[in-house]
Amino acid sequence: ITGDSPTQVKNAAAIYFPMCSGSSSTITHIGVGTDYSGAGKLLYIGQLGTPLSVSTNITPSFAAGDLIITED
Repeated sequence: ITGDSPTQVKNAAAIYFPMCSGSSSTITHIGVGTDYSGAGKLLYIGQLGTPLSVSTNITPSFAAGDLIITED
């Protein structure tokens, strides 16, 4: 986390999602919330700079430092 304004935070480790089990899709947005699933609070939502294509047997992931959230 930077201490300057605007404040930025990056993912410190790689983030892996479950393997796609069928069909194909394109991930265009990502959200950060308080719970893994269910009725948690959504804290941030944003559009990816480059959409991520996902199809059967692909495990979507983001390398450490790939996701940056900026807050004014």
